[in-house]
Amino acid sequence: MASPTVTLWDPLVRVFHWSLVIIFVSNMYLNEQGGDWHQWLGYAAVVLLLVRFLWGFIGKGAARWSDFFPTPARLKQHVRALVCGEPCHRLGHSPLGALVMILMMLAVLALGITGYMMEEIDYFWGEDWVENLHGIIANSLLGLVIVHILAAVVESVRLRENLPLSMVTGKRRNLPSDD
Repeated sequence: MASPTVTLWDPLVRVFHWSLVIIFVSNMYLNEQGGDWHQWLGYAAVVLLLVRFLWGFIGKGAARWSDFFPTPARLKQHVRALVCGEPCHRLGHSPLGALVMILMMLAVLALGITGYMMEEIDYFWGEDWVENLHGIIANSLLGLVIVHILAAVVESVRLRENLPLSMVTGKRRNLPSDD
């Protein structure tokens, strides 16, 4: 008989997730004040991304890129299941969830790059287009975060499982059996 719960998210993945949440919320607030904290938190986010990127190759289970990378076939199967109202139980990220996660990570990286360009590279200092691009990326990331949160709530209701709680505890209900 299968265990009712399984360990899904390892501590590194959970620390990465919640650290980025804290950094994102802090930097959205600090954006109005600007300053060193906004900058250093941005650099910390990029370092976290680098660690998570590497962990995707050396970690285990749901942390691995190969476990959840949103290939066209996986995306097609997931969208078909959603359209047909069928369950799409996966222990790790769903293909659409993985796509949103990767887009959020790329947005954080792009924010780090444009932030660095604005503050550290004299050639770009004071360039409006870099600051505008930084703002567009930040707003796009906010939109992706909202989609991420809404999807977690909707899927929690649809699957009758508290998905956000699994990112706190690291545990998730095991997949339903096919018996």
